[in-house]
Amino acid sequence: MSVNQWKRSSRFWIVCFVFWFITLNLLSHGNRFHPAGPFIFIFEIPHFDKIVHFGYFFGGSSLLSAALHLAQRPSWMRLSLIVTAILSLIGIWDEYHQSFFINRTGNDPMDWLADTLGAYFGTLVFRLLHHKIL
Repeated sequence: MSVNQWKRSSRFWIVCFVFWFITLNLLSHGNRFHPAGPFIFIFEIPHFDKIVHFGYFFGGSSLLSAALHLAQRPSWMRLSLIVTAILSLIGIWDEYHQSFFINRTGNDPMDWLADTLGAYFGTLVFRLLHHKIL
């Protein structure tokens, strides 16, 4: 199977989304990664975690959007609503999941909002760029 055939396969994108979800759960287990050196300034940026949440869910929504677009070809509004709703629920799960681990705050409504907004804007960008991606 060529690269172009893989990119046009909904299975490929759903597998990528599953790996995204597994990685999310692994990252939620705790803050074990604290880089030293020149990148330490990143953790001093106010609300940097909201940017990370937004970006991560932006990426996840792009993967799920590609999978659903190729599998069902729903209307853009329906695709946006479905993907945003699914990822918003995953954001709730992620916040709840984090509350069980040391060094994690969890249950932060602003993190969930960043997750949901990232998911929504990810679907919008996917709509604009899907013809170049797929």
